[in-house]
Amino acid sequence: MKSSSSCLRAFVVAFVLPALSGPLVAQQPQTEQDEYTVYELLAPDTASFKILYEVTATTPGATAFFNPIRKGSVASDEAVYDMMTGAPLKFEQITGAQAKAGGLGDADLQSDYIRVHLARAVPPGGGQARIRIIKTYKDAKSYHRDGAGIVFDRPLGIRRNAVVLPPGYQLTECNVPSQVLTEPDGRIRISFMHQAPGAAALLVRATSGAPAGDAAKPRPLTAARSWEPPPAQGPTERARLSERAHQDRDIVYFLQQPETNAFSLYHDYTESREGVDKYLNVVRTGSTVSSPSAKILDTGEALADEVLTGAQMKAAGIDAGGEQVAPDQQVVVSRFPPVKKGQSVRLRMAETYTAPESYRLEGDELVFDRSLGRSRNSVVLPRGWYLTALSIPAVVRQTPDGLTRVDFVNGRPDSIDVLIKGRRTVVGVTR
Repeated sequence: MKSSSSCLRAFVVAFVLPALSGPLVAQQPQTEQDEYTVYELLAPDTASFKILYEVTATTPGATAFFNPIRKGSVASDEAVYDMMTGAPLKFEQITGAQAKAGGLGDADLQSDYIRVHLARAVPPGGGQARIRIIKTYKDAKSYHRDGAGIVFDRPLGIRRNAVVLPPGYQLTECNVPSQVLTEPDGRIRISFMHQAPGAAALLVRATSGAPAGDAAKPRPLTAARSWEPPPAQGPTERARLSERAHQDRDIVYFLQQPETNAFSLYHDYTESREGVDKYLNVVRTGSTVSSPSAKILDTGEALADEVLTGAQMKAAGIDAGGEQVAPDQQVVVSRFPPVKKGQSVRLRMAETYTAPESYRLEGDELVFDRSLGRSRNSVVLPRGWYLTALSIPAVVRQTPDGLTRVDFVNGRPDSIDVLIKGRRTVVGVTR
């Protein structure tokens, strides 16, 4: 790489030191915070991706910042900017030995670095120097074709990251819970915050089939809010202090074509309370239910069920368990043999809902807007649609028959307000 300055000094003092009488003291270790990285995947055959790395240097008095070049990657097209002024900064690529001699005491002698000359020394007393480093990496191990698709497989040590797919590609798999968004030009962005120890072992897969150009651009975002009003009160103390990880209720939504406003679903749970002999599924306001069914998963036995209104339940003396049910509100009642002491039964209830407010077609976009209360919730997109927006971080994967499935894990005791958008795939497109 060519130096951005006319000459490369053999030694650069990276920190402003106070005047000392006697031997020099050891340099302060480099510190930074607020790191955020965007990986823009370029055309697959290039095996290259553009990196935009924002970082804040925090070592008091520092006049330089050292950014390592990952082993196995070839860097090019570097540029560095001061985020306060937007002005470009001087930098050069140096060896690990030069970085160590220049003030980076823990430099890896087997690695290369970008040394950035800061616009001003980091002020004392908690001062900061915010910079943006732009570079392109060629790294076929991290980014490559895989059959008809592409793979970005790279451990990421930075806690906040985003990956942007090439034009015309749709996301089919992401193993780290992530938001999915659409760039103004129609490219898909996968964004996440990694909280677990160690690097995020990110694996992203994508395939062609998404439109490109104007056809891929998202509709402008609006000030519209979710149709579901927030609850008047939060969860009870009993719900807040129950062990979320041990809860065994989970639900899977199978979205039908959005013109129908319909989705089928099944939800599983284990009943272990002695004497309980029925399950009441109160249908959410704004939804109508059809084709209910239920069975015991332990034995495969089909169960009797019926759809009642709140008024019919009251007339039959069926207790709703403290839940408020409007007279015209639907309730699916599934009956099973009373649970005996020390025993339990694993149940699966299935229904089809028609819910125009929750699930609809807006222009050419699929919209699923629904609060999900289980600890584990999944949504399967209909055939021929790909994911363009996802409000709550989730894992994305493909079902065995090639549909996009979105898996949410909610460790909180309250619901998550999920907004999913999608577009139709382009048939017969290969890249």
